[in-house]
Amino acid sequence: MADLSSLVEAMRERSNALSELGYKVRFDLTDTGEAILLDATGGGVEVGEGSGEADAVLKLSTDTLDKLITGRIGPLMAFSTGRLKVEGSQGVALKLAGLLDQD
Repeated sequence: MADLSSLVEAMRERSNALSELGYKVRFDLTDTGEAILLDATGGGVEVGEGSGEADAVLKLSTDTLDKLITGRIGPLMAFSTGRLKVEGSQGVALKLAGLLDQD
């Protein structure tokens, strides 16, 4: 199973695709209690550990997040099977899903 630092690094590697998002998204990891904050406001992308205000909060396990980042599961499949829960803006979550699906 991927650890928090490797998940953060994997997201940083995809920052070019995520730069179009224009919002803040927090990933709450349900199995570890940790969080990753993706800030795509201001024209760049910052990814780091920690909580904070976000336009959308995605609640999922580290395993599901790893599968999303690596493309082994699609965002809509994760959502429809209950592995991913969304709080806050559904539109921001859908935009993020579209950006993740581009690769």
